[in-house]
Amino acid sequence: MTQTHYQKCLAEMYSLHRFGIKLGLDVISRILENLENPHHCFACIHIAGTNGKGSIASGLAHILHASGFSVGLYTSPHLIKFNERIQVNHVQISDKEIVEAYQSVKTACDTEREPTFFEYTTAMALHHFAKAKVDWAVIETGMGGRLDATNLLNPEISIISNISLEHRSYLGHTIADISREKAGIIKPNTPVITGVTQKSAIAVMENTAAKFNAPLYRLGKDFRVRRKGNGEFSYSGIDHHWPHLRTGLRGDHQIDNAALVLAACEVLQKKNIPITLEIIRQSLESYNWPGRLEMLDTSPPILIDGAHNLMSARVLGKYFRDELKGKPITLVIGILDDKPYQSILQSLLPHCRRVILTEPKIDRRLSPDKMVDMAKALVPDTKIILDVGAAVRHAIETTDPDDIVCIAGSLYVVGEAKQALASMGIAG
Repeated sequence: MTQTHYQKCLAEMYSLHRFGIKLGLDVISRILENLENPHHCFACIHIAGTNGKGSIASGLAHILHASGFSVGLYTSPHLIKFNERIQVNHVQISDKEIVEAYQSVKTACDTEREPTFFEYTTAMALHHFAKAKVDWAVIETGMGGRLDATNLLNPEISIISNISLEHRSYLGHTIADISREKAGIIKPNTPVITGVTQKSAIAVMENTAAKFNAPLYRLGKDFRVRRKGNGEFSYSGIDHHWPHLRTGLRGDHQIDNAALVLAACEVLQKKNIPITLEIIRQSLESYNWPGRLEMLDTSPPILIDGAHNLMSARVLGKYFRDELKGKPITLVIGILDDKPYQSILQSLLPHCRRVILTEPKIDRRLSPDKMVDMAKALVPDTKIILDVGAAVRHAIETTDPDDIVCIAGSLYVVGEAKQALASMGIAG
């Protein structure tokens, strides 16, 4: 296998983007059938929701692996390299394994329409996990849930993190509509754990769970967290009370994500999966999830956070207000054209001293020209530097050592920024 084979496979996969997003299960079902249904070879946990899916998935994968299991992890998008999406025991799939999985799926594609990029990559991940003989796979949905390519799974647990208005042209225009799509991952007699808070979302979860006789465990009702300050919290759960816990991830919202992880651990314990509190505690404190409130110990310090939708931008704005109060912040930001950029800017810019508008190398990028007037009204010291790498370098070179550089607005911006930082000799 040469690097050319790997690059050719990636080029062919990325070309599938031209077919757009097509929600439905017929194509993925046929491909998996031709691959001898690899998703039937392991136990799995299926995760949907607007934000927090990756943090929750990574946390559970770490706990299961530390408990002695071989564990696959499938997430999206990647930040720098495609291989990040498919991992076994915290090790990214190799270039050679990418080529093998791609060719196997390509052989299995006798479908009426061409698979989408996400259908292809989902089939590759499931094939790879079966070939690696994992015991468990922790799998994120791509979009929604009901018609998402991952929804052929028969999971041991379904998790729905939270709901906000997103992808409205695909999922619906109200919280209730979107909740119904996310609740589509709920399976008969299968426990479901959720962190939804809106009344309409709660009603959808309760009604769907009741319809399928699925035990429902809800944050704030069936399990709770109590924050103690300085990142410490206690968990009062379904059957247990676990005090003096910490998560290795920054941000108050990560405690809620940790609560969903802990509730899933309780459900696994009910299924006689050998997970101890000591392993839970150690794994929760030690794992990380790149590009989400990730602080680099540099001069100046660099905070990297995707903040790719309005909910996550508000979380980052809260972090600015609560944890970085009084710190001058230089914000490097690029946003995609399907996001509510005005609301995202309003959530972030009032906390910043200086702003650099940029754009990632993706066709869905929003031109900084559309943002610049609003940005300057909020922060007069605003400029445009189109190339993400150049924007990051300029921010670092012109920011005082005790101030903060923050890179945000899109996971695609984060990925390009990380590549630029690596070329500068900065690990991140």
